[in-house]
Amino acid sequence: MADNHSKEVRSKNMSHIRSTNSKPEEKVSKYLFAHGLRYRKNVHRLPGCPDIVLMKYKTVIFVNGCFWHHHNCGRFVWPATNEEYWHTKIDRNVERDKENTLLLKQQGWQVLVIWECQLKKSVDESNLSLLYEKIIANHRQCVSNVIS
Repeated sequence: MADNHSKEVRSKNMSHIRSTNSKPEEKVSKYLFAHGLRYRKNVHRLPGCPDIVLMKYKTVIFVNGCFWHHHNCGRFVWPATNEEYWHTKIDRNVERDKENTLLLKQQGWQVLVIWECQLKKSVDESNLSLLYEKIIANHRQCVSNVIS
């Protein structure tokens, strides 16, 4: 299956894909802020430069695009052109995600991932609520462990 776009058009399209402050990231950060959580975005000194870092809760959140991080949902489809390049690139992204998650956990961080497909209008509210509850529950557990 051939690409529907010329090399120049494809290159222009790819150059417009944002790695930070994407719409899914904005949706998550606005939800957390509206629920009283304060955070930093894209903290470069942490492995993987997490999209959202909640220092008080020792929690990082990655807002992953289903294509770029190979989520097993209907949004992910291997490209039909330049297959070797895409397999190498996406497989490396997945491997790097695993490495960064391990490093962060070793440093005592709770690592949460929310996928682009989990932020569709039909399911976003329930998934964001679940994300919030995970953050709060982990914080409560950590505080009770310190008190005990």
